[in-house]
Amino acid sequence: MRTIGVVMNGVTGRMGYRQHLVRSVLAINEQGGVTLSDGGRVKIKPVLVGRNADKLADIAAKHGISDFTTELDSALADDDNLIYFDAQVTSARVKAVLKAIEAGKHIYAEKPTAESTQEAMALAEAAAAKGVKNGVVQDKLFLPGLLKLKRLIDGGFFGRILSVRGEFGYWVFEGDWQEAQRPSWNYRAEDGGGIVLDMFPHWHYVMENLFGRVQSVYARAVTHVPSRVDEQGNTYQATADDAAYGIFELEGGIVAQINSSWTVRVNRDELVEFQVDGTHGSAVAGLRNCRVQHRSATPKPVWNPDLPATARFRDGWQEVPDNAEFDNGFKVQWEAFIKHVLEDAPFPNDFASGARGVQLAELGLRSSAEGRRIEVPQL
Repeated sequence: MRTIGVVMNGVTGRMGYRQHLVRSVLAINEQGGVTLSDGGRVKIKPVLVGRNADKLADIAAKHGISDFTTELDSALADDDNLIYFDAQVTSARVKAVLKAIEAGKHIYAEKPTAESTQEAMALAEAAAAKGVKNGVVQDKLFLPGLLKLKRLIDGGFFGRILSVRGEFGYWVFEGDWQEAQRPSWNYRAEDGGGIVLDMFPHWHYVMENLFGRVQSVYARAVTHVPSRVDEQGNTYQATADDAAYGIFELEGGIVAQINSSWTVRVNRDELVEFQVDGTHGSAVAGLRNCRVQHRSATPKPVWNPDLPATARFRDGWQEVPDNAEFDNGFKVQWEAFIKHVLEDAPFPNDFASGARGVQLAELGLRSSAEGRRIEVPQL
């Protein structure tokens, strides 16, 4: 059994705490560590870093963690800490990651890796120049629903894929009569907020890994709710977009339409769903489930607005079986990155792929501002 130190910056935030510390790092230790190819096992020693010493102390006491500090430099100076992980607000990420690269740490970071393509590429280049391994969180690739969708694609179920339609979102309360489910910085552009910067990097790696390279984008970013109430009960102006409507052209002639919104009420089975239509069949994949309809079982609807529809269209779809055990997607990717660092196992989700996601967000915002379709250059 071996133990490696991992500096975790930003664990007082929602994602850093729930998904990365509790459901990934601590869960890995509880199962006995990461199993390497030679049968050896590795446990993770988390070193918590943040700005609020009291919050860090509370988290450390709750989970029996001995090391926490508000001084990033001291954590990076410890040679036993091999990996630096960043889950801070986006606006604080670049400076801290560059400091960790300079310290020779391998880097794993939440997305987006930066607020601009230039900064995101600078991180990728700095990591390459220093020779440190690097990765970006791309958790949705490990969701059961999308793993099933990937299985269908690999098995040739769709024939030629024609289009992808995605719906993501839910109503985030304004913070006055009910507490908001997301932190207020999400709605301030000056703090790195906005649904385009948050979600387009997700959609980029989903499209790139499942369907093909994104060749162009046409987007409309909107701030539907102009003012909200923050954590202290103060009303503030929302300067970032809370909804985005995008059309993406992919290689092979595939057209993807994806709506992202924090101002929509859910009338679907899951918070995110992708419908994929092909010449031989269609599928609807969510976070966990995936339903299919083959062309041999496709009904022949007839449009007649004068008569009520009697067909129950959802009944004509079939559930895709699990055929495997699916672990937490964040945890699975953490295990993969540990193996990448220690034994050079493949890890394609690197800073270069993260930069392409930031590029799509940047071009999406530009498309919205200029009201036109924009081609996506290859990075």
